[in-house]
Amino acid sequence: MTTWFVPPPSLLLKTKLTTDQAKRLIHETAIVADTASVADGVEIGPYAVIGDHVHIDSGTVIGPHVVVKGPTRLGKNNRIFQFASIGEQPQDLKYNDEPTELIMGDNNTIREYATINRGTVGGGGITRIGNHNLLMAYIHVAHDCQIGNHVVFSNGASLAGHVVVGDHAILAGFALVHQFCTVGEHAFLGLNSVANRDVAPYMIAVGSYATARGINKNGLRRRGFSEETIQALHHAYMTLIRQRGDRQAALDSLDSDVRAVAEVQRLIEFIQSSERGVVR
Repeated sequence: MTTWFVPPPSLLLKTKLTTDQAKRLIHETAIVADTASVADGVEIGPYAVIGDHVHIDSGTVIGPHVVVKGPTRLGKNNRIFQFASIGEQPQDLKYNDEPTELIMGDNNTIREYATINRGTVGGGGITRIGNHNLLMAYIHVAHDCQIGNHVVFSNGASLAGHVVVGDHAILAGFALVHQFCTVGEHAFLGLNSVANRDVAPYMIAVGSYATARGINKNGLRRRGFSEETIQALHHAYMTLIRQRGDRQAALDSLDSDVRAVAEVQRLIEFIQSSERGVVR
């Protein structure tokens, strides 16, 4: 019969768990640091390790053999599957044991063997994961990455440091993103693709190195975008990304009705502000 670890009174105070709750939810083989803060309703599985300065909010489930290092803050109702490594030191030779952070929002699913590192001082000090994301097995999120909401990383997808990923973006299996690149909202990066420049919002990019292949029409339709908006984005894609030549001349040639669409405005803004250049 399974028995459950009952923490000493000092740990119960720090974790804010009652004795009965702790008996139900924290396995006897789990290790929880004295400086960790674990809210009511958090489940911690066998052989999990919760390090110093980790805060875990209510409803989160930490699976067997998961390691969470701090400083890390995990929001509500996250599910972290076995053998994941969350909040470990960044893989950066400039890192010198500074107290940088990983901050994760609510309702995220982190699958087996995922690795998510804390930030670095030079990159702002925080790696941030938003809400309602699905990060599948063997993914890697490096230091100082900023991930939005409703993002999907398929198995083996990896981000180098300082990458930004917008809301509703999808990275297919084993897709890679070079450091300091941005993947825009609603973009799709294909199987085994390598993005060494920014992937514009609403685009499909495929290949190594990735090239733009069109508007993510199916994804946009699933998320309720109108056909008029999709057609306007397609027209903007053909003018601004598909064609070669002077960017300003392409912008000037864009039909005023197309430019008036909010999503096209966002696409133009992204292209104009890109520092690494946009995948074309």
